[in-house]
Amino acid sequence: MAPAKLRLEFVALLVAIFVFANNGETRKVNVAIPTRGMPVIAFSAALERGYYREQGLDVQLILISAGVATRALIGGDVDFATVGGAGLPPVLSGAPLRFVFTTFNRPMFWLYARPDIREVKGLKGKRVGVSNIGSGPDSLLRETLKRSGMEGGRDVVVLALGLQGNIYAGLLSGAVDGAVIAPPFNFMAEEAGFRELVGFIKEDFVELQGAIVVREALLQSDPALVQKFIRGTLKGFRYARENRSGTVPILAGNLKIKQDLAARIYDAVRPGMTPDGTLSEELQKKALGHV
Repeated sequence: MAPAKLRLEFVALLVAIFVFANNGETRKVNVAIPTRGMPVIAFSAALERGYYREQGLDVQLILISAGVATRALIGGDVDFATVGGAGLPPVLSGAPLRFVFTTFNRPMFWLYARPDIREVKGLKGKRVGVSNIGSGPDSLLRETLKRSGMEGGRDVVVLALGLQGNIYAGLLSGAVDGAVIAPPFNFMAEEAGFRELVGFIKEDFVELQGAIVVREALLQSDPALVQKFIRGTLKGFRYARENRSGTVPILAGNLKIKQDLAARIYDAVRPGMTPDGTLSEELQKKALGHV
């Protein structure tokens, strides 16, 4: 399916946001986020720096797992969702959603396993935890297994464990033998003695993270609201991308971790940020190829 059919309309809306001015009214906006970590740093920075307030928006970032967030968005329970790969399968199935912005185009996930599992092929017959079936991490895992001659669900049991903290807890407890996890849990897994099998950010994958996904109905009924939200987010994105010293404390506060660990996370995933929140047609096609 061509990217145009998916309506990944990054460029048009990012240009349009500059022609609408704030009229002084305040509007509450509920935004579903799957984590408080780096994937949503543009939104966190925009909130912390007051960029949404400048647009007359009272933004609430609500922590919801990616799969549930997509359903909440479709049902109108939230105004926007920041899911990435998890939002693509519903769109491919005809869900009335549009991607209008993305913070990252490379996946900020790592595949860790018990120390006795030395390579991806060693996962055969084992259990691996992901956030949700059909999510970006799930797609990355299945493609990685495929490259090693295996199939997720047949050769490897793939378990949906929800939020990142739950996935890491499953790895620690032995409920799963491997896990697809994001910072800071990859660093925590390393310190706990687990083995890194794949660092997806270093591989040839394209994965949307920190995206803005919106219902077509809202885009049609209140385009000014959508553009204000994008404008505030874009300012947060630029701040996070260019201001390491100011962003690290925001990340540390969100995750309740020390700033030195937050700095490690920032440095590890900063290369995966898009230049301006948009994707080329080539990268859009590549992202769809991993769904």
